Amino acid sequence: MRVTAIIPAYNEESRIEKVIVPILETDIVSNIIVVDDGSQDSTSNIVSKYNVNLVKMSKNRGKAEAIKKGIKCCEGESDIIVLLDADLVGLTSNHIRALVLPILEKDVDMTIGIFKSGRYITDLAQSIAPNLSGQRAIKSRVAYEIVDMEVEGYCIEAAFSQLIKKYNLNVENVILKNVTHVIKEEKVGFIKGISWRLQMYKDIIRYLIH
Repeated sequence: MRVTAIIPAYNEESRIEKVIVPILETDIVSNIIVVDDGSQDSTSNIVSKYNVNLVKMSKNRGKAEAIKKGIKCCEGESDIIVLLDADLVGLTSNHIRALVLPILEKDVDMTIGIFKSGRYITDLAQSIAPNLSGQRAIKSRVAYEIVDMEVEGYCIEAAFSQLIKKYNLNVENVILKNVTHVIKEEKVGFIKGISWRLQMYKDIIRYLIH
């Protein structure tokens, strides 16, 4: 089975290596695609140091478009697609294997990674809304459905939830112990981070009720 990991990244020069390296350390992933979503820092330069496929978008178009771009790039070349955020902290090769193995060994269409014992604020968020996790492994035939869906920004996770319901997919939650991520308020400051977070929730709610 061919497994491709896709990492959408925007201004993650100081964090993305901590995601790339664990993927390279596992023998379960055969290809890595990093989609630089119009970063204004040195994200692409950092990525270029590694044996991965770098896709550069000319301007920032949001997480959904970056993921769609990555999926298009591996269409017909992968059986399983792993989606990982570029700002993860504490990720190991064992976490990646844990996401993929249920699809390889059982009748599972998609796994969703749930943070636990990483940090309180991210653990709490995922306990409340686990389906909004950005860490997933997905059978490629399911992932390709996303490409033609009208979805923007962080609504990509909500779109996957719709696919789960539409096709009655067999989904398994996978605990990612000691994993967390850098929250928006830490990246861009409290005021701007809160603004981004509120906009994200508004977009998701608007998408779900449209």
